[in-house]
Amino acid sequence: MAAPKFTPVDPTDAPRYYESPDHVPSSWMPDRPGEIVGFQPHGERLGAPGPDQGYAIKIANSMRSKLHLVAGENEDDVVRGCLGVALRRASMFSRAPVVHDLTIAFTVWGYLDAEPPAELVELRKPLFEGLRHVGHHYAESRVVVDHVPLDTLRKTPAQVTSGFPAEWRSLLGL
Repeated sequence: MAAPKFTPVDPTDAPRYYESPDHVPSSWMPDRPGEIVGFQPHGERLGAPGPDQGYAIKIANSMRSKLHLVAGENEDDVVRGCLGVALRRASMFSRAPVVHDLTIAFTVWGYLDAEPPAELVELRKPLFEGLRHVGHHYAESRVVVDHVPLDTLRKTPAQVTSGFPAEWRSLLGL
């Protein structure tokens, strides 16, 4: 540590220099119990993990005013169901969610269309019902997510929007 100029210093003192410690610890190894070796595992109920997934909630809440719901649908159920689709798309590209992920999710399920096809409304109403109850409906929300094939998730928002509503069945893999 530096000393003030007025501190007397003996001119015969040897200057200090850096010395390595006597003990050098071994290098760190990823051996914690929860450490994943290799890639993220895939399987039933494992979801699609990715970075900064909570940001999708902020994006989804900013899009609520654009959603078109029919009688009997709950906005929170819709957001919860489409969040999973958007997060799956974002994790495919190993990145955080962006507005385009949610745009695709809401579009394929017809929530950005003022008059979605009647058959689509019949399909989505029971699938999305009750999803807002977070802890109780994980399996049901996975059904909503798994309806959207990977080919649809790889498309750009413009491709999905141009294909809806004429090709809604193929966008949902039906």
